[in-house]
Order: sequence, then structure tokens, then C-alpha cells
Amino acid sequence: MSKPAYMVVDARSSDPERMAEYRRLSQIAVNAYGGRFLVRGAPYVTLEGSWQPQRVVVVEFPSMDAARTFYDSPEYVAARTARAGVSDFDMLLVEGF
Repeated sequence: MSKPAYMVVDARSSDPERMAEYRRLSQIAVNAYGGRFLVRGAPYVTLEGSWQPQRVVVVEFPSMDAARTFYDSPEYVAARTARAGVSDFDMLLVEGF
């Protein structure tokens, strides 16, 4: 049985209109590859350290392989293209248990 995987993103953007299109396209891609949003820009509290992300997003996938397939998919490449030049993302993928 495969373990779930979690994509954690700190998203920063300078163009809300272009990011709306990115969000629309990324939702399509996430759905197509078995993912689901757990957190999407909700308020947060920093409990320790100095990390102050602009927008936190957490997406759950059925496995690391499914998440990697999503990331390289034509659907998500289109979403990444939509945000090119107006956003910076820190993104990591971590395996759950």
C-alpha cells in the first residue's frame, strides 16, 4: 500500500488576475491526478521561528508518484505557465505515513 504525499507551497504573487487563472488551471490538474486541497490560502499563525509565508497551500496526493506525475503533467505545466513571471513559489513534496 502506498503512502500519501503532501505538496506544501509558500506562494507569493504580484498579479492577482493572473493568479486567478493559475488557481483555476491548478484545480483542474489537481483533480485529474487524484489530489485534493487541504489548505488553500487560509489564515495561519507562526508558532515558532520566523517563517512568514504569503499564501500557504497544502495538497494531498495518493502517493509520491502521483504527485510527481501531477507536477509534470500537461495540465499543471499549463497552470505553471499561467503564473510565470508574476509569482515565486517555494514548494516541497513530503511523504506521509
